[in-house]
Amino acid sequence: MASWTAFPYAGEYVFDAASVKKYWARLHAGDAEPLPTDARVLQAWALFHNGEFKKAVDLGLKIGGAGLAVANKSACIYATYLEKQEKTRLELYQEVAQRAAAQVQKDPQNVSALYWHAYALGRYSQGISVAKALAQGLGSKVKGSLENVIRLQPNHADAHIALGAFHADVIDKVGSLIGGMTYGAKKDTGLALLQQALKLNFESAIGMVEYAHAMLMLEGDRMMKEATRLYQQAATAKALDAMERLDIEMAKGELEG
Repeated sequence: MASWTAFPYAGEYVFDAASVKKYWARLHAGDAEPLPTDARVLQAWALFHNGEFKKAVDLGLKIGGAGLAVANKSACIYATYLEKQEKTRLELYQEVAQRAAAQVQKDPQNVSALYWHAYALGRYSQGISVAKALAQGLGSKVKGSLENVIRLQPNHADAHIALGAFHADVIDKVGSLIGGMTYGAKKDTGLALLQQALKLNFESAIGMVEYAHAMLMLEGDRMMKEATRLYQQAATAKALDAMERLDIEMAKGELEG
């Protein structure tokens, strides 16, 4: 695979295993990831939080087991925000989806694997077009995995974001009638999931951005003022780590665009 694009704000976030452990609750308010007991896994997470995504993936895969959570997250966040080649981005999502599916097969209650399976498939679906992905049956896999995450871990804010965005995306692409009858997508459910996500993790810039996206898709221009308010709130949030910085920069891009 071609060399990875460097995190553009390298050096601005400096974590080690000890500081990751200290700030764990805040850093993982979105994914509800349990605090690792293995020092090597904490080190892999430090690489992730610093924006050293390739190193985090490599170390997570080398460790295996609990290290796969950081490998999956690092690959997905890198692909979403920094990878410039569409082909490479889709390949990364496919790798994560396959790896996470294998984890779920061994342990159906692995919340992290269920979530990253859904996230990777969802982003892959957006890459090939949501309509095409729905025709391939990927939508039901994404929805099913995310519903399982929320059933197993009701405080998983990021799963609420992803499932809310799924409902909005499907309705936006195929309409509320077909979306509801064929894929179980509902406007009220989608918006309620995104509202709940922000209750669970009120500092989530990506939660604000996705909620704004969903409102515009589902309610149209009449929600532009509220959506803009959310983009502005996200854009002025304070980033604790590399991923949050990328979320915030995306929100700034929405305002400029």
